[in-house]
Amino acid sequence: MYIVGGYIKTMAGPDIPDGCIRVEEGKIAQIGSRKEVQPAPGPQEQVIDATGSLVMPGIIEAHCHMGITEEKKGMEGDDCNETVDPVTPYLRAIDAINTMDSAFDDAVRAGITSAMVGPGSSNVAGGQFAFLKTRGRRVDDLVVKAPAAMKVAFGENPKVNYSGLGKSPSTRMAIAALLRQELYRALAYEEKKRKALENGEDFETDFTLECWLPVLRREIPIKAHVHRADDIFTAVRIAREFNLRMTLDHCSEGHLIAQELAKEGFPAIVGPDLASRSKIEVQNMAFKTVGILNQAGVMTAVTTDHPVSLIQSLPLCAGLAVKSGLDLEEGYKSITIYPAVICGVDDRVGSLEKGKDADIAIFSGNPMEVFTRTLYTIIDGYVVYEAGREKQE
Repeated sequence: MYIVGGYIKTMAGPDIPDGCIRVEEGKIAQIGSRKEVQPAPGPQEQVIDATGSLVMPGIIEAHCHMGITEEKKGMEGDDCNETVDPVTPYLRAIDAINTMDSAFDDAVRAGITSAMVGPGSSNVAGGQFAFLKTRGRRVDDLVVKAPAAMKVAFGENPKVNYSGLGKSPSTRMAIAALLRQELYRALAYEEKKRKALENGEDFETDFTLECWLPVLRREIPIKAHVHRADDIFTAVRIAREFNLRMTLDHCSEGHLIAQELAKEGFPAIVGPDLASRSKIEVQNMAFKTVGILNQAGVMTAVTTDHPVSLIQSLPLCAGLAVKSGLDLEEGYKSITIYPAVICGVDDRVGSLEKGKDADIAIFSGNPMEVFTRTLYTIIDGYVVYEAGREKQE
């Protein structure tokens, strides 16, 4: 496949005003100016004329629940929260994601080629997220990284779900205590397993604790649901105590503590700002948060938290952040390379570079503008959407 012409935003270097991309076996084989990459297609080679269009990396959603909270399905399609126990880290998103959910098709039509998908925030420890491509029938075939993060939650959600049941947590103190208790159990398990393996002794795997080992080894982050400033600082405190990687998801009051968060160094996934202030802890949410954090030096990605805001609104949410002060180029990065880095998959997606997955979106203009149309969505070198023409696998 050749993508010829068009204004290419690589997200890895300078823009290429009149560029050409050669794709082979699902990867980017060459990228450069039209003069540098001379198209020499054979009779079976697909050529896309992108003249007058914007060519960029496929858009990335860094935090959502598509396929695990299905639209219009009610209880039958809602597998987002196992609200019978506040600590369920062993749950795996891939066991509940329905790729037939209409959100996947909506994502593809919006030029969104990959997403971080997982359980919700009702539990202190909710389970394991997976990073997926957005087109396909079998979830196993869409996985880029799984597990990709461990969901933990602070603030109102765990309190609301458990305080009326006569069990912890009913306070923020209990949320933090339960998470610490679980992490101490996991550390003891890790040490016991290490000693047993070193000594050649039998060791019985504990399914409920084995899931924490990638977190303790810093292979994946905890994905912390935090809105309020005090909850953000509690998450930071615990991450520091246990030397964990972490992403600050939602981070609704991040703009009030931007300088402090910049010193801490944890990235933020901000949103969903295109939603109502439906509870107390989101009373200060605003599109300006992304820009203020970004300007302070915090790596930020924009999220819809689908289905809280619809996934196809992701580029528009980035546009509203730009309207509220985020630099335009940083706006592009907030839905491409930054979420790729934050989700730990930037070796494969997030920018247009030789050797990376050929996940490419072609637009009639800036996708952060409401009248812009998606012309092509390409995943792993395969055209999965073309404007005016349906594509079926």
